[in-house]
Amino acid sequence: MRPPVRIALYATLAIVAAHLADGWAFSHLVQPDIYEHDVGRMWRTFGFLPLWLLAAMAMWAQTRDRRTALLLALVPTAGGALAALLQVLIRRERPALHGGQYVFRAFSDRPFHGAEFGLPSSHAMVAFSAAWLLCRMYPRAWPVWLAMAVGCAVTRVQAQAHFLSDVTVAAVAGWFLVAVVWRRWGSRELSS
Repeated sequence: MRPPVRIALYATLAIVAAHLADGWAFSHLVQPDIYEHDVGRMWRTFGFLPLWLLAAMAMWAQTRDRRTALLLALVPTAGGALAALLQVLIRRERPALHGGQYVFRAFSDRPFHGAEFGLPSSHAMVAFSAAWLLCRMYPRAWPVWLAMAVGCAVTRVQAQAHFLSDVTVAAVAGWFLVAVVWRRWGSRELSS
């Protein structure tokens, strides 16, 4: 099987499995006060876009490597923007609003107001976009980068702000976003 087909198959299986586990995760992976604890706040911060903008500025100030700094700023930003667009198009509301049931809002009802939308999770999309990018830039540290993103995603499920499938779709979409960006702008020598 060719690598792109294999990757698409794994991504599809992960998303299907997450959808099948959404009910269980909503009922069992619950810690409503997760963000009242330091560890929960720490994990959520990895999905907070300004963290990555500050990291990009620090990287540029230290190394003067414009390409790396720009990628670190723009990829998570693009991930967050893509998540916001997909939320408005898919229109599935957050799980806590409906007791863990899937509810899709009609396009005629507040068409561009996405505050209650959850698929994909924008925090997880920002975190995974940054993590997948860092895995490509600094591959030996991949367990750290992915742990950061997974930690962010798990807290979003624990807080019942998102379904497991919301964060899984974000992880998959972030991977594909980084693959496209890396093919175009990242695969050359990073120092410029």
